[in-house]
Amino acid sequence: MPSNANTTSQVTEMDVKTQILTPLLETLIKEENIEVPMLPEVANKAVTLAQDPESDANQMAQLITGDQSLAAHVMRIANSAAYTPSASLVSLQQAIARLGMGLISEIAVAASIGTKMFHTPGYEQHIAYIWKHALASALWAKEISRTCRRNVESSFLCGLLHSIGRPVAVQTILDLSQKKGLEIQEAEVFKVEDLYHQKIAMQVLTTWGMPDLIKEVVNYYHDYHAAPNATGQIANARAAAAFATHMLRPEDMTKGQLVELEVLGDLNLYADEIEDLLEKTDAVKASVEEMSL
Repeated sequence: MPSNANTTSQVTEMDVKTQILTPLLETLIKEENIEVPMLPEVANKAVTLAQDPESDANQMAQLITGDQSLAAHVMRIANSAAYTPSASLVSLQQAIARLGMGLISEIAVAASIGTKMFHTPGYEQHIAYIWKHALASALWAKEISRTCRRNVESSFLCGLLHSIGRPVAVQTILDLSQKKGLEIQEAEVFKVEDLYHQKIAMQVLTTWGMPDLIKEVVNYYHDYHAAPNATGQIANARAAAAFATHMLRPEDMTKGQLVELEVLGDLNLYADEIEDLLEKTDAVKASVEEMSL
């Protein structure tokens, strides 16, 4: 997380309109008045059910069928070639039995959030990429956890929500600009997003009632060595985001840059393991495309 001194110096380099905007944004953050999009109740309940050893497939099925649109979306993804090549699943109970409570809850949570939750006129393509990258990070996080023989249960959510502050930051910047009659250039919007998305994410996660582990992943994302409890999970999320960038925009993260990342060494990933992971790229990409529709 950027220090106050760094934030102040970066703000002074912005244009005059943006310098008017940033104190207003800082006040909203300080007073915890960021307008956080409502998380559908089904998303939180799906996570809770998946983590409850006493829950069963019928409870998960009943929860998801309460939202017909979500139920159809979950069934479509569950029957996709990425998850069920034979496309033979005919009910949610069957899908949960075949794929497991954890995977179905991940599909439900990802489907419940999505890009439609955010109102960012003119920045739809930017938000679409952020969300696609988040989905890719979530899927890579699971793959990396398996390779490192770590617990994969929370990996998906950590990867999915590591950048959740970005779309909310853009939405807040646009709302403030409109209220104040300020025409902020795209480049300035991105600068402000980079400066404040992490702090905004913490408010989002608190409002959504997300577990402390995910909050710690976001809070210490840029300094995982300093994390009090979740160093491994944060390193996993950092590595997953790097794999996601390499997959989606290899010009921003070449293979050479990827394999040299310090975080991969910290995770004890060897060259052959990294190559094995990269061989999963097509499968991860297919899953991202299915979940992005």
